[in-house]
Amino acid sequence: MAIGSDLCVMPTTEYENVDTKYSDQDSDNVQIVDQHNIPEEGQQNRKTNPDDNSSETSFSVEGHFNSKDGKIVIQEQKHQDQLRNRGFGEIFNKEYLLSYLESLFLLQNNKIRILSKNREFDFSNLMKILIKKDKKLLTKYLIYRDLRSKGYVVKDGFGFGTDFRVYERGEYNKKASKYVAVGLNEGTTISASSFTNMVEQVENMGKSAVIAVVERRGEVIYYKTAKMNFIENNKAKSKHKDNPVI
Repeated sequence: MAIGSDLCVMPTTEYENVDTKYSDQDSDNVQIVDQHNIPEEGQQNRKTNPDDNSSETSFSVEGHFNSKDGKIVIQEQKHQDQLRNRGFGEIFNKEYLLSYLESLFLLQNNKIRILSKNREFDFSNLMKILIKKDKKLLTKYLIYRDLRSKGYVVKDGFGFGTDFRVYERGEYNKKASKYVAVGLNEGTTISASSFTNMVEQVENMGKSAVIAVVERRGEVIYYKTAKMNFIENNKAKSKHKDNPVI
């Protein structure tokens, strides 16, 4: 990743390690300082509890997809409670809705049946339908899946593009998100000024900005950001003019 008037992450991106192969063409004081893997919570202080209601292993729910408005609705109260306890879904206009990313993640992990009239969707069929509604969906999903698999609760971000609010397990609805993860594909070019502005906005919210780069094979690599201040040395500049190197 180079820094200048533009930032470019090379090379172009085509994903190979999802169930169905897709191509996803997503169309000066900040430095990316190091590669950073967001730690899995199990590596910190998480304790295994077989009675823990937040376990991802012992639940199954049913959702209904409305092709007209694109909503994925959970109707049964029991299923809503199971999802809420695990950080999936939100109530909107008295309906309990799952996002597309949540639905795909649960479907790929065999935690949900998604029905529409006389049809039941599998992961591949649902992805083909939803990606027509959001061309960046696959990039978003690869990042979402990676973060959820590490134990984080992940919600839509603040409108920076492909971005997410990232919560520690047990902190969703109790504390503010700790990270804002911003996704980029290899091959994506972004202006340095836009990148700087985005990072500053995230930091002004009191959150840590993490850049999630999706590589060609679908692996997600995380980078932290840090500020660098460039102060012009007028004396050195004047001396250089008087005594040019070339």
